[in-house]
Amino acid sequence: MKILLTGSTGQVGYELARSLQGVGEVVAVDRQQMDLADLDQVRSVIRTVRPQMIVNPAAYTAVDKAESEPAQAFRVNAEAPALMAEEARTLGASMVHYSTDYVFDGTVAAARAEDDATGPLNVYGASKLAGEQAIAAAGIPHLIFRTSWVYGMRGKNFLLTMLRLARERDELRVVADQHGAPTWSRTIADVTAQVLAQAHAGGREWWVQNRGVYHLTAQGQTTWYDFTRAILAEAGIDCRVLPITSAEYPVPARRPEHSVLSSEKLMTRFCHLPDWQHALQLCMR
Repeated sequence: MKILLTGSTGQVGYELARSLQGVGEVVAVDRQQMDLADLDQVRSVIRTVRPQMIVNPAAYTAVDKAESEPAQAFRVNAEAPALMAEEARTLGASMVHYSTDYVFDGTVAAARAEDDATGPLNVYGASKLAGEQAIAAAGIPHLIFRTSWVYGMRGKNFLLTMLRLARERDELRVVADQHGAPTWSRTIADVTAQVLAQAHAGGREWWVQNRGVYHLTAQGQTTWYDFTRAILAEAGIDCRVLPITSAEYPVPARRPEHSVLSSEKLMTRFCHLPDWQHALQLCMR
């Protein structure tokens, strides 16, 4: 099976380039080779590669910047996935896409299920939801994995930012009233590979039974404040961390207060997901 992998130098894309090697022939492209903001280039690459599967972790992820660049966010997160889905339909291909906890408004304290009502609070979340809807509307075999608070040891993410700041400062002030599940990029990639191996073995009937949206996050929940404390404890860095409210750290894009997703559907059908603390230890060690 030939797999076209986008965003191969990003956090999740880098891990997928490794994890998917056992699933099929991976044609990995980065932003230079396939910029999702250039729809003509997206179409050209797909028609040249002619994959049996498109795996798309590439996205516009600058949450605050998206508030002032809505057209760019929607082009990358909605229009490009819609085009990929159209091209996949023409080729008879399947598609795997990644979305976000930010499709929800965060007003419900309980973990959200896949079929709960969405209601994004910001442009980024709205653009990702539009991408989900476009792929579903294309009628192709597809999987959409919603994840949250993604981190890893490469790229730009919260973990690396906190490690850098803690080495530069004596004190950090971190939001303590937003709740979610930090999810290691390698967990996302490895689970994707496990699921796609099952899909490849199951054939067309597997896609009929299992296509759709799944929540793929680490188990348990925490706050940005407690996540920071866990990061620094694991790294052995002595830096004081003070809890603050979201109101004390104003940013252009509103964040959901409760971002916990229920991954029961995925775990029931496919495989177990690790606790966020255990995954963090593995990542940092």
